Amino acid sequence: MIDSIAVRVPAKVNAQLAVGGRRPDGFHDLANVFLAVGLYDEITVTPADELRITVEGPDADQVPRDRTNLAARAAELLAARHGIEPRVHLHIAKDIPVAGGMAGGSADGAGALLACDALWNTGATREELLDICAELGSDVPFSLVGGAALGRGRGELLTPLTVDGTFHWVFAVADGGLSTPAVYGECDRLRAERGAGDTIDDVPAPEPSAALLDALRAGDATALAAALTAGPDGSSNDLQAAAVSLRPSLADTLRAGTEAGALASLVSGSGPTCAFLAKDAAGAEQVATALAASGTCRTARVAASPAAGATVVREDRRAPSA
Repeated sequence: MIDSIAVRVPAKVNAQLAVGGRRPDGFHDLANVFLAVGLYDEITVTPADELRITVEGPDADQVPRDRTNLAARAAELLAARHGIEPRVHLHIAKDIPVAGGMAGGSADGAGALLACDALWNTGATREELLDICAELGSDVPFSLVGGAALGRGRGELLTPLTVDGTFHWVFAVADGGLSTPAVYGECDRLRAERGAGDTIDDVPAPEPSAALLDALRAGDATALAAALTAGPDGSSNDLQAAAVSLRPSLADTLRAGTEAGALASLVSGSGPTCAFLAKDAAGAEQVATALAASGTCRTARVAASPAAGATVVREDRRAPSA
């Protein structure tokens, strides 16, 4: 009998986040180029009398312990589909920045889903797990599959991408988070303020950058850097201007990383974590050291991409009784 299952699940960076106009339902169509990066949360699931959550690690006090946590919702959705009571203890060991635009909450949802599926031996297909992921949130399906992918729709419709080689990143973690809905709302406001409009009738449909996809296929960090800074606002992330508008200090962080030798800098997703592409591993360490000393961020983390998606890393089995 399985006594516990541990799943490791990666953070992500959006190499491109092209955002369409606001739809009637309030969402936005995206062309979202995801890269999984080697910063991980680990979710351990064990049988319990009732569903409960514990959390450890940096900023653990900011992670909800109730049913608003995507890990809890993942367990409940999978259990409901298979007629199981979700009586599990979900323990989350955090290493992905909380509310930092790196899909930490989504990662926990995907990790808990895979762990509960293994614990309960539901026999769920990959398609069923991805369907539950999409119900949980736009970034959750990618947290499950990892690697590199183009996300369409709200980001949940995935097409795998080819990446040749390894890209080296530095992530500058800010104090406090940013609300994703608030950043999208600010993006809409800034677009309307410019007079171009902010609805799907006003904004061209989002498309991935051909140059960016070519750079990933070639494993060319210099070409990727050029693509990361080629957007209409000088960034491949259409939410960057909105994030900086809400948190002006991010401009200082982005500048500090560039001055430290990063090939390119951008806000990761909806922020406030900033991502810096480095030439190689040594360059990443150099940028991280400079950022940590710059006073523009709380800490700087080094990680490489692409990384594997949610993966079972430990399975403990209870010895059979005599």
